[in-house]
Amino acid sequence: MYYYSGYDFVGYGLILIGVLITFLADVYLQTNYRKMKRRKNSKGITGSEVAREILKQNQLEDVYVVETKGVLSDHYDPNQKVVRLSHDIYNGTTIAAMAVASHECGHAIQDKEGYTFMRIRSLIIPLVNFGSRFGYIAVLLGLIFGMINLAWVGIGLLLFILLFQLVTLPVEFDASKRAKRELDRLKLAQAGENQSVSRMLHAAAFTYVASLLTTLLEIGRLVLIVIGRSDDD
Repeated sequence: MYYYSGYDFVGYGLILIGVLITFLADVYLQTNYRKMKRRKNSKGITGSEVAREILKQNQLEDVYVVETKGVLSDHYDPNQKVVRLSHDIYNGTTIAAMAVASHECGHAIQDKEGYTFMRIRSLIIPLVNFGSRFGYIAVLLGLIFGMINLAWVGIGLLLFILLFQLVTLPVEFDASKRAKRELDRLKLAQAGENQSVSRMLHAAAFTYVASLLTTLLEIGRLVLIVIGRSDDD
């Protein structure tokens, strides 16, 4: 018969902490997004116009700006050389639209300049996909059949996800830094708007920090489970 150990209670605690961190990050982002979505920018320019102007001034006219489905589904596609903006960002004349559009252009500029962390992130994507696909399977099979070494291999594979998220942090923070610099340099945002742009970008960045912490806690939970199973054996 299996009895709950101290490892189990700590593991449940890590789950709760991870859920709380994710929840708070999402609430923080959504709260700031809704607030900035109601504030019009002083120039009355849309997110797509902001993006095209930044790209033009950085000799990136070959990068297309297109509208995509979803909410806050905005991203830069380095393979297709496309900045994809959600409906409210693409068409909106708000602070939120300005902040998000300029941030995605920051990624396009990184790509053009061969930003080191972006290149590293692209290189490890195959490892991340492999780790996310087979890591949990290896851990689960290892625990079910008492193959502890296999479970440890699975945890090792999951570390690629953690590495990817760790490398993503400087990519995202640098893109936000570039966004604010371009908005100021091109005088797209007025002095009083810069602080609001920064708040929106910080809220978005916090979600990446939260994802990293949540993954770290999840891996820590799995480590405790494997250690506990090893002690039982």
